[in-house]
Amino acid sequence: MKYQLRKKAIILLEDGTIFHGKSVGNKEGSAVGEVCFNTGMTGYQEIFTDPSYYGQLMVTTNAHIGNYGVNDDESESHKAKISGLICKNFSYNHSRPAADGSLLDFLEDSNLFAISDVDTRALVAYIRENGAMNAIISTRVDEIDALKGELAEVPDMNGLELASKVSTKEAYFYGDEKATYKVAALDVGIKKGILRNLAKRDTYVKVFPYNATYEEMNEFNPDGFFIANGPGDPQPLRGAIDLAKKIIENDHPLFGICLGHQIIALANGISTYKMHHGHRGINHPVLNLKTRNGEITSQNHGFSVDRKETEAHPDVEITHVCINDDTIGGLQMKNKNVFSVQYHPEASPGPNDATYLFDEFIDRMKRVRA
Repeated sequence: MKYQLRKKAIILLEDGTIFHGKSVGNKEGSAVGEVCFNTGMTGYQEIFTDPSYYGQLMVTTNAHIGNYGVNDDESESHKAKISGLICKNFSYNHSRPAADGSLLDFLEDSNLFAISDVDTRALVAYIRENGAMNAIISTRVDEIDALKGELAEVPDMNGLELASKVSTKEAYFYGDEKATYKVAALDVGIKKGILRNLAKRDTYVKVFPYNATYEEMNEFNPDGFFIANGPGDPQPLRGAIDLAKKIIENDHPLFGICLGHQIIALANGISTYKMHHGHRGINHPVLNLKTRNGEITSQNHGFSVDRKETEAHPDVEITHVCINDDTIGGLQMKNKNVFSVQYHPEASPGPNDATYLFDEFIDRMKRVRA
């Protein structure tokens, strides 16, 4: 194998716990972030490029990572967004004919530090028991005290605003300008899969930076507004919350996904909170309370909307529930054209059980135009 003498590496958690591994590609380095895990058996490229994972060290629970390489069409943003990668077996060779290159080349092009040969089952079990926390991965295995000092400087994800780190700097357009519907989308970490799903439903999208105002977005004269997924704590995003309030006050169709869902809740005075270890995977069951149908969904979030406050709100109702833990999976306003979900109907990666939500958004815009 190309890298027979790979360097020893460690994962140092903020509580002092250490897990051991080896550097991928014999690279020296370190990376910091909140350690979390994704249970998906496939879709690692989409996960690594999802802006919602900005600032996080990703533990992949699938035993083999890199075995099918990478494909340029499968990135959810223009580059990797995770802080670092932790896996069990890293495949230096890939066998997919459709691949444009190896995962190793992708990591090196992204300047992303990764470690393998980690007992990921033990690490995931530890996170599930003790909660997501900050960590550092490094080849400096003999400098534990120094690494602890560096780790102490890493800010906690609770209260951390990260949307500004991943949002577009300038507004841009996506889709056919002759499309029937126009959507103004707030980019707090938007995925390409969302834009593709909107565009293929006869929609022309203008994507705005995270700090855009209602007046700026409304100048586009959209048929509806959309608030995207994204990383970090939603509570510091005061501008986005105020934007959602104005959209609601003016009774526009509004659809939110993930972070957008949390922003809509906060705009209604409903609290959000940091979860113990979050939901991240492509097989999370959700119950649609309107149809009583189950949906298998792709999820990626470390914050959630307070259920008791939502149930007590006179103008908001819960539409979907995450079956594993009874947390809120979706909501809608009773007196406004507003709805949102905590999961990812565009998947990328994952199942397509929930793509009907994009059709619902189109139907809501259609009814307003009628």
